[in-house]
Amino acid sequence: MIQKLIQRFIPNWQDTQNAAVRERYGTLAASVGILSNIFLFIIKILTGLVFNSIAITADAVNNLSDAGSSVITLLAFKIAGKPADIEHPYGHARMEYISGMAVSFIIILLGLQLMNSSFQKILHPEQMTVSILTYVVLMISILTKLWQGTFNRVLGKKISSEALLATSADSMNDVFATSAVLLSTIVYQFTSIPIDGWMGMAVAVFITISGIKLVMETGNPLLGEAPDPQFIRELESSITSYDGVIGIHDLQVHNYGPGRTFASVHAEVPAHEDILVSHDIIDNIEREVGKQMGINLVIHMDPVITNDEQINQLKDQIRSLVKSIDSELSIHDFRVVSGPSHTNLVFDVVVPPKFSTTDRELKQQIYTEAKKLGNYFCVITVDHNYAYIPDTSHQ
Repeated sequence: MIQKLIQRFIPNWQDTQNAAVRERYGTLAASVGILSNIFLFIIKILTGLVFNSIAITADAVNNLSDAGSSVITLLAFKIAGKPADIEHPYGHARMEYISGMAVSFIIILLGLQLMNSSFQKILHPEQMTVSILTYVVLMISILTKLWQGTFNRVLGKKISSEALLATSADSMNDVFATSAVLLSTIVYQFTSIPIDGWMGMAVAVFITISGIKLVMETGNPLLGEAPDPQFIRELESSITSYDGVIGIHDLQVHNYGPGRTFASVHAEVPAHEDILVSHDIIDNIEREVGKQMGINLVIHMDPVITNDEQINQLKDQIRSLVKSIDSELSIHDFRVVSGPSHTNLVFDVVVPPKFSTTDRELKQQIYTEAKKLGNYFCVITVDHNYAYIPDTSHQ
C-alpha cells in the first residue's frame, strides 16, 4: 500500500537525489500526517471528555501536536527544495535537519506537559466511565499510529531524511503511549483501581526520554558528523582505481543536507610523471567519481617521489618509527631536504580522533627517535583525521 501511494503521488519517485522529488516525498508524508493526526485528535478528545479520562485526553493533545509537527515538516521540505542563492550558496537542504530538531523539542515539551497533567491526576484521582467505544477508539489509534510510523520510516529511508525518521520514531512512541492508556482502561474496568494518572506519568517519562534522544540524533548532522566508513572506503577505492594515483590523504567531507555533499582530498601522483598528464587524470576523477557518488569533489594533486631508493628507504624507516608509537598513526607528503650538516625530513603525521598524546609531545617523540637513525631533523605537521577509519593501507 505504501509503495502504491508513493508511485501515485510522486512522479519519478526513484530519483531520490532530485530536490524536487525529495520535496514531494516530504509533502506526501506531511499531508498524510496532518490528516490522520487531526482525525485521531477529534475522536480521542471527544472520547476523553465524555468518559473523563486524562490519559485519553492527553493522548489526543499529543495527536494535535503531531499534526503541528507535520506542518513544520511540510514547510521544511518546501524550504529545503529551494535552490541555492547568494545568502545560502550551498542550498537549503539542511532545513530538513532543523525540522527534525524542532519535532524533537515538541516531543519533549509534550512529555513535560503530560507529566504535569498526570501528576495532578495522581493527586486528585477521578472516576471514569469505560465503554466499548473507548476500546474501539484506542485500537483505531494504535493501528493508525503503527501504520504512520511504518509509512514515515519507509519514506525516510528512501530519501535518507532525518526529519521523517524522527517523525516515524514519534509515531512509534505514540503506539506505546496509547497502548499504556488502553492497559490502564482495562485495569480500571476490572479492578476500579484509578491508575490513569500513573500510566499517564509513565507515558510522559517515556515520551520525554525519547525526545531527548531524538534531539541528540537529529543534532548530529547539524554539528557535523563523521562520514560513513563505507562511503570513505568507496571513495578511496574509486579514486585509487585510476592509473597514476598512488594514494589519498587529508579527506574532508561536508554535508549541507541530503544531496548536498562536498568532499576534498589530496591525491598522490608520481612526481616523475608529466604534470599535464597527472592533471588530466585528476580532472577526470573529479568529474567521474563525483557524478558516480553524487558529491561535489575537489582534489588537490600531491607529487610523490617514487623512483629514489634512498628517499623510499628513509620513508619506510620513518613510517615504521611512527607506527611503533601507535599503530593508528600514518604519514604522507614525505620529502627529504639534504644539507651540508644535516638532512631535514619533512612530512605530515595523521592522528586519529581522541588521540591521547598532544601534538607537541608526539612531535618530540618522533624527533627523538628519528635522531637515532642519523643526523636527521624532522619538520612535522600534525594532521587530525576528519574522516577516520582504522588504517589498513600500506601507508
